[in-house]
Amino acid sequence: MDTGAGVGDGTGAEPPAEEARAATAGAGAPGAEATATDGVGAAGAETAAGASARATDEVRPYDVVLFGATGFVGTLTAEYLAAHAPAGCRWALAGRNRAGLTALRERLAARWPHCAELPLVVADAADPGSLGELAESARVVATTVGPYVWYGDGLVAACAEAGTDYLDLTGEAEFVDLTYVRHDARARETGARIVHACGFDSVPHDLGAYFTVRQLPEGVPLRVDGFVRAGAQFSGGTFASALTAFGRGRQILRAAHERRLHEPRLVGRRARAPLGGPRFSRETGTWALPLPTLDPQVVARSAAAMERYGPDFRYRHYASVKTLPMALGGAAVVGASALAAQLPPVRDWLMGRYQAGEGPSAERRARSWFSVRFVGEGGGRRVFTEVSGGDPGYDETAKMLAESALCLAFDALPKTAGQVTTAAAMGDALIARLTEAGLRFRVAHRS
Repeated sequence: MDTGAGVGDGTGAEPPAEEARAATAGAGAPGAEATATDGVGAAGAETAAGASARATDEVRPYDVVLFGATGFVGTLTAEYLAAHAPAGCRWALAGRNRAGLTALRERLAARWPHCAELPLVVADAADPGSLGELAESARVVATTVGPYVWYGDGLVAACAEAGTDYLDLTGEAEFVDLTYVRHDARARETGARIVHACGFDSVPHDLGAYFTVRQLPEGVPLRVDGFVRAGAQFSGGTFASALTAFGRGRQILRAAHERRLHEPRLVGRRARAPLGGPRFSRETGTWALPLPTLDPQVVARSAAAMERYGPDFRYRHYASVKTLPMALGGAAVVGASALAAQLPPVRDWLMGRYQAGEGPSAERRARSWFSVRFVGEGGGRRVFTEVSGGDPGYDETAKMLAESALCLAFDALPKTAGQVTTAAAMGDALIARLTEAGLRFRVAHRS
C-alpha cells in the first residue's frame, strides 16, 4: 500500500499533465512468472564503477535523508528515526515546503531535544535539479511521496545517477516495472541499490517467504503460500494510490511487457507467482482469496535472485477471511472500486472524499494489527510460519521504512546493485532489526 501522497510533502495534488503522460510504463501483471534476477548475479552485481562510487560515501553530509517527511507516514517515520537512529547517524528531513519541515523539526525537538538542529533539505518532486542535489547529499534516501507513478521517477533517476541507495513505500506494480526499465542499468553501474516496497507492501511478505524458505531443505522444488489478515484503517493517500492503480490497467500491462523485454531470463531455475483461485484453506481454517498485489511479484523476484529458493519455486498470495459472506463482500467492494476507477468523474469524487496526508488516530492505530501466515513445503518437509505485528499501514510501515534505511546505511550486507528486493538486499540483517523492533517472525509448526 502507498502511504505517502502528493509532491514533496504529502499534499496529494493532481499530477502535472506532462508527468501523467510520462507515466506510461510500469508493473508486472498478476500471476506473471519472474524471469530475472533483481539484484544478484550478472543482472545485479555491483560494477567497479559502483564500488568506486561507494568509496566516496564518507564525504556525503548525510547517511539518511527522509523525503516527504511532513506527510502522514513521513512524520511517523521521522518520529521513529528521532527515537531510534543510532548515535552518530547523520540524517535529515526533506520536502518541498521549508515551513512545514521547520514545524516538524520543532515538533520532534519538543520530544527529542537532540533534533533541534536537524538539517532540512528543500527539494521538489517536479524539480530534477533539486532531486539531483538531494541524491548527491546522501548515502540513503527514503521517500514517502506517492502515488509514485506520478511523483516518484525523478528521485529514482537521481539516486541511480548519484550511486545513492533508494527506498520507498510503493505498492504500485507499474511504477516498479517502469523504474526497472529506465534506471536499473544505470544503478548497477553506479552501485545504487533501488529497493521498492519497504513498508507493509511488501516487507512482511517478502521477508516472511524468505524466512519460510530458510526452514526448508536446499536444492529441491519449494512451494510457499501466504495468507494475509489485518485489522486496520487506511488513509486518503493509500486510497488515492489504489484508485490510481485500478484506473491504469492498460499502462500496467504495457509496463509489464516492456520489463519482460529487458529482463534477462533465468537459466536452469524457475521462480513463479501464479494467481491462485479462491478456496477454503484447511491449513488456516479460513477462506483464501487471491490477492493480485505487488507482494507476490516481489517474492518471486527474490526467489529469482537467490538460489536458496531452489530450482523450482512457486509462491501464491491470499487474503485470509473467516467466513464466506465476508469473502464475497470483500470481493464485491474491490470490484466496485475497480469499476469506479474507470470513470474519471466518479474517481475524482471518491478521491475528494478522502484527504491525502491524513490517517487514523494514534488510538485507532494502537488497536490495529496484522498477521501473515505461510505454509511451505518441499523435499518431504512442511513448515508453518508467521510474521505479525501492530498497525500495518502506518506505525509498522514507518518502522519498516526507517529500519530498512538504517540497514542499508550501517549493516554488513550482500553486495548488490540495481533494482533489488528487501530479501535480496537485506535478508537476515533486516529480519534481525525488525525482530528487535517488535515484529514477530516465528515457526509455528514443522512436519
